[in-house]
Amino acid sequence: MDATFNVSRYLQAHARLAHQLDQPAFERGIELIRQAFLSGHKVLTCGNGGSATTASHYICDWAKSGSASTGLPFRGISLVDNAGLITAFGNDLSYNEVFAGQVRSLADKGDLLIAISGSGNSPNVLAAVRAAHEAGADSLAVVGYDGGQLMKLARHAVWIPSFDMQLCEDLHLMFGHMVMKRLCGSPIHEDA
Repeated sequence: MDATFNVSRYLQAHARLAHQLDQPAFERGIELIRQAFLSGHKVLTCGNGGSATTASHYICDWAKSGSASTGLPFRGISLVDNAGLITAFGNDLSYNEVFAGQVRSLADKGDLLIAISGSGNSPNVLAAVRAAHEAGADSLAVVGYDGGQLMKLARHAVWIPSFDMQLCEDLHLMFGHMVMKRLCGSPIHEDA
């Protein structure tokens, strides 16, 4: 067992980081997604690695819970979930096109692309944001580290100011759960 890892220190790091977050930016990000949902616009998500699973998790939670609790359709698409398209764009064009190519086919004016990246510097995610803007769609970066190029390129951002990828990924998932609770009007259960 690695003596450098300690559960208590990990949880303490989360507590410290929670006080550094820009909570109004979280609120603005949540409201941006809620407005896209209520107006019937599509919400597209993308990311690589752990951020890809977060992109998929977002759509799973929001589409099921948002639609079930309101009766409104949640028009969400995770761009990471179609292996055929990803491998076709990656093989036939470039890996940098795996999300942008899909955005060009799917995004309409008023839609929202949520681009998730720990570093904020993934070329294929940056290309997707550029394609979204060309289509007239809005963009929300969910980033960590120093925000990278993505935080500068996207129109809105939720930033986790940490260079610890696991802490960033934890909070990216938490953001998704915050969105779900807002979409559903769910209370927060504070068990003793």
